[in-house]
Amino acid sequence: MKKIIYPEYAKKRMKQRGISGLDIEHILEFPTYVKKSFEGRKEAVGEVRKNQFIKVVYTETESYIKIITVKHRL
Repeated sequence: MKKIIYPEYAKKRMKQRGISGLDIEHILEFPTYVKKSFEGRKEAVGEVRKNQFIKVVYTETESYIKIITVKHRL
């Protein structure tokens, strides 16, 4: 897997929402779906625990993935 970069804003949202780096890595490796967003961003959604879905918004280059934000999905 590519290097994952967590800017301060993403770290803040992760802490506020109780989402770990392992949760994010899991979603990026095993997404339920990925869709393109605006400005070259992507959104990956997946299940980390039974009936607990997370959306990860990120950008991707050849060498790394930069997390923009994360949130819970219903």
